[in-house]
Amino acid sequence: MDTNPQEQPAVELDQVTKRFGHLTAVNGISLRIEKGEFLTIFGPNGAGKTTLIRIMAGLMAATEGQALINGRPARDHDDQARRDIGLISHQTFTYGQLTAMENLVFFARLYGVQNPADKCGRLLEEVGLSKRAHEPVRSFSRGMIQRLSIARALVHDPSIILLDEPFTGLDQHAAETLKRQLVRLRDEKRALVMITHNLEQGVALGTRVALQVAGKIVLDQPAGQVDAAHFNQVYFEKVGEAHY
Repeated sequence: MDTNPQEQPAVELDQVTKRFGHLTAVNGISLRIEKGEFLTIFGPNGAGKTTLIRIMAGLMAATEGQALINGRPARDHDDQARRDIGLISHQTFTYGQLTAMENLVFFARLYGVQNPADKCGRLLEEVGLSKRAHEPVRSFSRGMIQRLSIARALVHDPSIILLDEPFTGLDQHAAETLKRQLVRLRDEKRALVMITHNLEQGVALGTRVALQVAGKIVLDQPAGQVDAAHFNQVYFEKVGEAHY
């Protein structure tokens, strides 16, 4: 298989299915996400969206099918595939006893980032935490910790950003910081996949919108073509059919 990253989509899912016993969380999903695309995935609770993101991130193996990151299997413990991904989720992956700077430098060194202190200092400035850089994270508010997690996800300059409900629990400052970062990353032609319940926000940020219901993608279209009334109609019809 040719794995030249210049010739591969950023993310490719081929008939990906994930079962937990008798429960099918992801049901035969195929997706191709190109570099420069920002895919926003909507869907009700229990639709399998977080499971799908975890499979893309290489944190969970599919029961059937394959997930590729820049042409490499996401779950083959490939160092380059891991470096290509930045994950922002409810779990912040930060350590309360360490300072903000120590947290970022720790992750930067894991990824082999050159001049980690300089890179981490710039990121802390970007997320508005430079004045608290040398304070322990356990003293931070939830919004501040989430801002730090944004910096952590970007410290190794990933080409693919995966976001699982990233705005949940954010204060206004943190939410605005995240929006600015996402617009910048989108404009830099990176690939982004975001799960959210906020239709207006997701359509405004994304270039492409999908609806996942009962483990399946039931709608996938350019964000510019989304009609809110039609989208909501499809949403409630499909959720009703799935008997959530």
